[in-house]
Amino acid sequence: MDPIHENLQKQRRGLNRVIHALGYSLQGLQAAIHETAFRQEAYLALVLIPLSFFVGNNWVEISLLSGSVIFVLIVELLNTGLESAIDRVGPQWHDLSKRCKDLGSAAVLLSIVLCMGIWLSALFVKLAHYA
Repeated sequence: MDPIHENLQKQRRGLNRVIHALGYSLQGLQAAIHETAFRQEAYLALVLIPLSFFVGNNWVEISLLSGSVIFVLIVELLNTGLESAIDRVGPQWHDLSKRCKDLGSAAVLLSIVLCMGIWLSALFVKLAHYA
C-alpha cells in the first residue's frame, strides 16, 4: 500500500495508540450529539442513570438499569454509523440501503423496548414494595 495513504493509527503502539483512539472516540461522541435521536436519548440518560441509584436496591439492579440506558446509546451510535456509511455511498434509493437502515432502526427499537421493560419492571417492584 502507498505509504501516503496508510492509516497512521495502525502504525501507533502502546499509550500513543490509546490516546489517539480516545480522541477519535470523543470526536465520534461530538458528532453524535448533533444527531437528534442520540441527543434525546443522551438527555434521557442524564436523568435515568442517576435515577437508577434510587430505583435499584443493589449493585445488580443499578447496573441493569443504568446499563440498559447505556445500551440504547451504544445501539444508536452503531445505527448512526450505518446510516452515515450508507449515505456516503449516495443519495439514490436502493433496496439494500433501505434494508440496512431499517435493520439499524429495528435494533434501536429493540434496545429501547428492552430498556423500557427493565425500567418498568424495576419501578413496579419498587412501587409494589411501598403499597
